[in-house]
Formats: sequence, structure tokens, C-alpha cells
Amino acid sequence: MKQKATPLFDALQQFSEMNPISFHVPGHKNGEIFPENVQTYFSSILKLDMTELSGLDDLHSPHGTIAEAQSLAAEYFGADATYFLVGGSTAGNLAMILATCSTNEKVIVQRNSHKSIFNGLELSGARPIFITPEFDNSVDRYTAPNIKTLKGALEQHPDAKAVVLTYPDYFGKTFPIKESIELAHEYNIPVLVDEAHGVHFSIDKAFPQSALDLGADVVIHSAHKMAPAMTMGSFLHFRSRLVSKDKITHYLQLIQSSSPSYPLMASLDIARSFLATMKAEDIDNIMESVAMVRDILEVPELWDILPANDPLKITLQLKDGVSAKGVASLLENQHVYPELVTHNQVLLIHGLAPFENINHLKKAVKRIKEQLKICPNHATIEIDNLFTDIHELTVSYQTLQQRDTLKVPLNKSSGYVAAEAIIPYPPGIPLILKGERITDKHINIIRHLTEQGVEIQHRDKMNGISVLNTKEQIT
Repeated sequence: MKQKATPLFDALQQFSEMNPISFHVPGHKNGEIFPENVQTYFSSILKLDMTELSGLDDLHSPHGTIAEAQSLAAEYFGADATYFLVGGSTAGNLAMILATCSTNEKVIVQRNSHKSIFNGLELSGARPIFITPEFDNSVDRYTAPNIKTLKGALEQHPDAKAVVLTYPDYFGKTFPIKESIELAHEYNIPVLVDEAHGVHFSIDKAFPQSALDLGADVVIHSAHKMAPAMTMGSFLHFRSRLVSKDKITHYLQLIQSSSPSYPLMASLDIARSFLATMKAEDIDNIMESVAMVRDILEVPELWDILPANDPLKITLQLKDGVSAKGVASLLENQHVYPELVTHNQVLLIHGLAPFENINHLKKAVKRIKEQLKICPNHATIEIDNLFTDIHELTVSYQTLQQRDTLKVPLNKSSGYVAAEAIIPYPPGIPLILKGERITDKHINIIRHLTEQGVEIQHRDKMNGISVLNTKEQIT
């Protein structure tokens, strides 16, 4: 079977077995120069940590084993071309934005995108037109923009150079993205999709369809999130008449390291083969395991388990008075580590294989039920209605670069324009964007999230938030 092949991994393995003498980088010399106390952990992988030697190809000009591995990935995922990413989905998100827009050109962007999308917009100098996603009370978060909002944005800004969407969200929730793609294409506008959490959508009908299958022009997959690839291993899939393939290639060369990790690239080769050769029986076993894990996690007096389009995402919605941070800490005390904790949810991700530590999980859940006491209700805060349906930055990226900034305490920042993004992490979706005006509601939400133990990313937590040095209207 063609998809069972792993040409890049095989080439590295064969090269290693020749016991080559290294007069080249990297400096560990095939693992020979490495501290003895950690050799046990690193020895096998260091033998594969090569550079652009004869027969091992070059990521930035592939003609051999890397080209073959990427071609197999494109064939499996149904792309015209697939590129290996060694800088995570971040590298792909940056490249697809830079390849489609330039300074002051409009880009329609889903407001609850990952921070790397906004970093790409800033690097490009584009003028983002934000479309606000709907707030879903059943899951207590913003999900995806509805088709009416997108249509309104396209009617107001038919000269936009791209539409940027996220599908699925961090919690595995999808939306009817096909109609959004088709609508944008009616305006001859390409659709770029951050599908970081959906690499496994390619496997089976048990999962939602990939945006690539539904007509998106460029799709990014974090292979390391759901497939057996090393951290930072990702794919960029291209299938478009509206986006320049040459520009994608160009910007990937600019963004990605000139010394890409061969073990990481080999893991992408292996991950694609793993996904492509899964059988119906394997999927059935995984689904049975998911049902069993969800059953073990059923504790209706403490939390609800939310429905998800992606069955591998299991979200615990905590009851009023139950601390999500407290539940996560109790799980970790039992050596069970969730993926994400928000102010009122805990996300656990089931892998692409049957879960085996059944007894351990049962004991952990039992221990939590014994230890957890219901506390007085925490003050709740409304996080919907933060944005209008279609909106722009208060101050453009270009103006921000020309203005002086200062640091102000969080509780005194209302009315100022943020000179940095304020990001609850994970999932890495900015609450305040660089260039947005800070409001009292923003401040209250940040304070509330912090009290609930949510990590907030910004540059200098000790000295406050970086803002423009005036509250006055800036044009």
C-alpha cells in the first residue's frame, strides 16, 4: 500500500545504519558528543538528527525523500501541494496571510482566531475587518461567525483579499463552513482556514469533514495535536486558483528555519502514514473507548459533559460553585493532566487509540468526588456582547508603530488603546487585540479570569499593560 510508505524516515534510518562519520553539523555528531547522564533519553533520536546531506533532501528545495514524503501527504489529504511545517501551525498561519495580503489591504477575519493569525496580520500590515462569532450559551463561549455576518462583511468589503476562519475551535466544535467558503468564492476571495485541531478529520466519517475537502484554499493542520507527530510538526495544504503557490513557498522559506529538524519532519511522514492506514476496526475501537471514558467521567453533581462535533474532545462544564482550576488541580494530583482549563471548563483530549489506563482514571474521578466540596457560588460575569458584528481596530498596525506607549495598571487602562495583545492561554485567543480600545468590561473579565486561575499572557505583568500614551481619538 503506497500510503504505508515513510520515505523520509526510511532514508534517515538507512543513513544512520551506515554508521556515518560526521564532519558536519549538528555538533552532537550523531549523538557521540552528548552528556552521558541523558544519553538514555536522547541516543536513538540523535542518530536521526541529520542535516541536508546527500540523499536526505532539502526542505526548502525538495527533490528527493522530502519531496516524496510531502507528495504522499498531499495525495492522502487531497491537496494540490502539502508542505511540512517545523514551526508549528504558527508558521503556516503566518505564511498563508503574508501570501495573500499586503499593507493596508483588507482581510476579513474571525475575531476569535488564534494569536498567530493576528501576528500574521500585523506582519503583513493588512487592515483586518473582524467578524464576531456567535456566543453559544449552551457552551458558554464564542464559537463561529454565522453566514449572515460574513455576508454583511463581504458586501461592505468586496475588495478583501482573503477570509480567515478557524475550524474546529479548540473544543472540537465545528460549523457549516462549506457555505462560508462558497460565499467567499462568489466574490473571488480565497478562504484560509486554521484547522489546527482537525488533522484527524481526514480519517473517517466518525469525524467532521476537513475544510480542505469542503473547498478551502489553504488549510493548516497541527499534526502534533491529534496525530502521532512531534511537537511543532504541522502541515500546510494548498488547493487554490485564488492564492499564489509560489508566494506560499516564498514565505515559508522566509519564516521557517534554514536548519529544519529532520526527526520532526520524519515524524510528519510517520503521522501521515499512521492516519492513512487506519482501518474501520481501529475507528470502532476508538469510539468505544471514547464512550467508556465519557461514562467514567460522568459526575452530574459536579459537572456536565458538553456535546462536541469532534468526539475526541471531552469538555467538562463545571456546575456553579465548582472551581475548574480546583478540578484540574485534583486531576493533576492523581497524575491525570487535562489539555486546557478555563474559568468554568476543563478540556480533556482522547487520543487516536483505545484508552488503557481505565482503573487509574476511575480512581482519580472517585478521589475527586470524595475530596471536592461545593463552594459558595463565584460571581459570574457576562462575556458575550463584547463586539459589534463587523468591526475594525481602533488604531491600525502602521499607526501603532509610530506612536509612543506607556505602562498603566490594569484597573486604570480603560479608555486607552492596547499596544499589546492580552491573551488567556490556552487557548491563545486574544481577549484584547493590539490596536483595540480597552473597556471596563475587558478589565472586569480579565480580573475574573485571573481570580479563577486562568493564565493571562502579556509582556510585563509586573508593570501593567502597554497602551498608547493618549486616550484621545487617533486616526
